[in-house]
Amino acid sequence: MKHLLFIFVATAALLAGTDAFAQRLTGSNYATVGYVKSDGTIQDGSYRTIGHIKSDGTVQDGSYRTIGHIKSDGTIQDGSYRTIGHVKSDGTVQDGSYRTIGHIKSDGTVQDGSYRTIGHASGVKKEWAAFCFFFF
Repeated sequence: MKHLLFIFVATAALLAGTDAFAQRLTGSNYATVGYVKSDGTIQDGSYRTIGHIKSDGTVQDGSYRTIGHIKSDGTIQDGSYRTIGHVKSDGTVQDGSYRTIGHIKSDGTVQDGSYRTIGHASGVKKEWAAFCFFFF
């Protein structure tokens, strides 16, 4: 569950865009679980780099291997360009079969599919946040 929490919260923070520096990602208790830097670097709570998001939507792991893609329409793809998820404009996060698995609210609250708060991020882009839901 902790891994899923970080994935979802990191994805939420990644959606923040590149104008903010070191976005802090927290769990439901506001304890820090990670950071997203303005250059797209994703770090865990101990500042270890665990991934990267490039400006073209390519997502890489900590060793710079491509593990997925974020499309401008909110489609989330794995490294083989297979669709594994979707982010709707209202913040709903869906798996590849369009089942709702989470929500990213406009105030930065990150919720699971049952609307339980699992984390927080401020000023985030929904697509990036959702990507971490699947990969980190």
